[in-house]
Amino acid sequence: MITRGIFCKLNNLKIYRKYLPNYRFFSDDIWNEELTIDLKLKIENQWKDKLCKGTFNRNDVDNKFYVLSMFPYPSGRLHMGHVRVYVIADSIARFHRMNGQNVFLPMGWDAFGLPAENAAILHGLPANKWTKSNIDHMKKQLQELGCSFDWSHELATYDPSYYKWTQSFFVKMFQSGLVYSKEAEVNWDPVDETVLASEQVDENGRSWRSNAIVEKKLFKQWFIRTTQFSKALYEGLNDPSLRDWRDIINLQKHWIGECNGYVFDFQVFTDDIYRTILNVWTQYPEHVPLAGFIFIKPESFVHKYYILNHKNVYIKNPITGSKLPILVTDCVEYPDGQDALLAIPHINSVDEKLAKKHNISYLNCVNQNLYLSREEVCKKAKELNSGGYPVSSKLKDWLISRQRYWGTPVPIIHCKNCGAQAVPENELPVKLPLLDMQGDKKFKSLELAEEWVKTTCPKCGKEAKRETDTMDTFVDSSWYYLRYLDPNNSFQPFDKTLANKMMPVDIYIGGKEHAVLHLYYARFFNHFLHSIGLSPSPEPFKNLLVQGMVMGQSFKIKANGTYLKEVEVIKKDKQFFTKDGDFPVTATWEKMSKSKYNGVEPIDTINQYGIDTMRLFILSNVAPTSNRNWNSDLFPGILNWQHRLWLTIREFRKIRNCNDVQMNTIDLSKFEKEEINLKDARNYYVKKTSSNFRKSYQLSVAISKLQGLTNSLRKSPKEVVKYSAEYEKLLAVQIIMLAPIAPHFASALWSGFVSATGRLNQDYENISWEDDVINQKWPEVDIDYIFSLYCLVNNAVKCVLKMPKKKMALLTKEAAIKLTMDQEIIKEYTLPWNIINIEYQSFIDDDTYVFIKTDRKSVSKPKSIDSTIVKNNI
Repeated sequence: MITRGIFCKLNNLKIYRKYLPNYRFFSDDIWNEELTIDLKLKIENQWKDKLCKGTFNRNDVDNKFYVLSMFPYPSGRLHMGHVRVYVIADSIARFHRMNGQNVFLPMGWDAFGLPAENAAILHGLPANKWTKSNIDHMKKQLQELGCSFDWSHELATYDPSYYKWTQSFFVKMFQSGLVYSKEAEVNWDPVDETVLASEQVDENGRSWRSNAIVEKKLFKQWFIRTTQFSKALYEGLNDPSLRDWRDIINLQKHWIGECNGYVFDFQVFTDDIYRTILNVWTQYPEHVPLAGFIFIKPESFVHKYYILNHKNVYIKNPITGSKLPILVTDCVEYPDGQDALLAIPHINSVDEKLAKKHNISYLNCVNQNLYLSREEVCKKAKELNSGGYPVSSKLKDWLISRQRYWGTPVPIIHCKNCGAQAVPENELPVKLPLLDMQGDKKFKSLELAEEWVKTTCPKCGKEAKRETDTMDTFVDSSWYYLRYLDPNNSFQPFDKTLANKMMPVDIYIGGKEHAVLHLYYARFFNHFLHSIGLSPSPEPFKNLLVQGMVMGQSFKIKANGTYLKEVEVIKKDKQFFTKDGDFPVTATWEKMSKSKYNGVEPIDTINQYGIDTMRLFILSNVAPTSNRNWNSDLFPGILNWQHRLWLTIREFRKIRNCNDVQMNTIDLSKFEKEEINLKDARNYYVKKTSSNFRKSYQLSVAISKLQGLTNSLRKSPKEVVKYSAEYEKLLAVQIIMLAPIAPHFASALWSGFVSATGRLNQDYENISWEDDVINQKWPEVDIDYIFSLYCLVNNAVKCVLKMPKKKMALLTKEAAIKLTMDQEIIKEYTLPWNIINIEYQSFIDDDTYVFIKTDRKSVSKPKSIDSTIVKNNI
């Protein structure tokens, strides 16, 4: 029987129906329908216009959260890799909006490059028209995914208003000595007719685009002296603000290499005519003035193109100006990645013997006036813009020249009298000429734009020629995150005041294949802009989420490696064979590709399952950082969950609308126990799901937790569904926390929930009943819920202190560290050793961590302690 107190409590609850016009897209009869694909598509069509709004308020940047996803190349069609990265970005953005933050989620287009140019030529269209049509089509596809991008900040790198500033940065680098040109041996693609970076050539010597065998040629090329920032880029990876970079830090460090030497620019001359620069690395800068000659590898380009073709070849010492002879040999050990080595014969006995053997005179290097300190040598080299900065032996400067039309023109004018001159800032942008792509006039190079090439020297006014190389597209994509902030600014690349408040980016999301080159170039660019006062911090990205690739199952004949379509294959006893001929077939998981017949079209999946089902599927089961094997057999699990959620709202509405369960029949003790369990479940799932969104970005785990929450709801008896305010709160929490991932479906569930008969309480904290679910506040953990303060020594948990949220919220960093260090068990683990570092991590509605690092690699358990974990109630 119910006591008088609980009867009065239940009797006083507000039970009524409220009509909310903004939710009544459908009649109430919709909740009697099954959740078919037709109904889901109808729901998504009704809600799509309300969900894609992601407008950023630039007047509220103190509360900003910058979510950046790597912008796509406009190929004309989205693939599942695009779907994954942009759904991840959108889900994270929606979560932070619901937490009251002013989220910036921009989108744009990495629009220059070979594929668009080749496709345009193939179709007989100008590259700009071809690219624009692809952008229009892909933008429509992105909008169909329900992603809340702020399209008012859209940009495209092929727009002159964008590449004007790319050229401006080039000019600044040129004027500061960071940009230089030299003759260099390069990888030449004979099909695409352009230079390729070494990373664009596979292990078989083939081009990454055309698959042609790459040739070696000598060209005069433009370089950016990225190595000048190598030490700053290497040490910047130790910045504690870079959260969750994980193995990317090691990848970046490996690429840059330990800066244990110095590079110097030696000029190469033939017949007293300057030809190129030879970058020589040494661990001992003080030896540069003492160099007697230069060792050169037999396979080096200096040997192949100069020494073999000219009699009078020498190298000029940048510090002393003396002419140094060259010895081509492989009898010495060259530094990793280097083709040249300083010979110091009066210091090194091996060098001395080789000099005598080959009759090389080195008396000019023993002048006592040449004995300079390391610091003096480096200082002089920097003054001469000839190196002198620390770098690893293997890191090279960035070769940015491309010999194709569709790219940012290099803003340089060549004058016979004045040499290479930068185009004045007030004449930027140097626009691409509109080339005729019809008939046989398929221009691939700016060299063919004869009228455009003709110009005058900005220094002497005489006739001159424009540079016909365009820039590597990596240059355009190295600073777009800053232009996003202010894409329509025609007076400066971006508002510096706005950048000071918006940078660094809070989370950067993209593929691991770009975690070395693109990330390295973007970091370099931001370090450079920081050095000239345009960017507030050296590092551009605070947090990285490097998502794995979406893999499709491919089939190929074992005998010859020919790829087959899935319909051409049969399975017998767990092995695959061709349907025609019964030949053995190998089944593997590979990156989706048309040529491998293993791709899945997003539009086909949407038509079959709906947008939100696809969003849930692409995020579920597998962590965002792991590769995703596309297996349609997993769809039933997502479909079943959606069906259970649909039934939950249907049953909630039905029970609230009927009188089968009367208040005077409720067992008070069971009812109160159910409410306690529901409250505990709500706090648990809010805490765990929030952590997955805010801290670990394990969205697959968040989905798993939400599925567990659904199970908790569906176990509730009818009387709890009918009369429990805790059940109502938990059901609201379920729908709200689903909204970032499946916004259309959550909106429909919310409309059914809030318009149901028998709402018990209008005054739940953080819930606005009149608003859509995407405008709700993210739920919070109750102030009396118990949190943990984890105390770790050398990454091992040694003590766990328990306290309610209201006390944890008042715990400062200093107080948390003091509380940790006061624990006896922590003292026993740390007193015998030196404490190297103490770090503190605290998140909203989550546990707090204190990390103590000592100079002992591992920490054993003290004999006086029975357990390594002590639980204290505070």
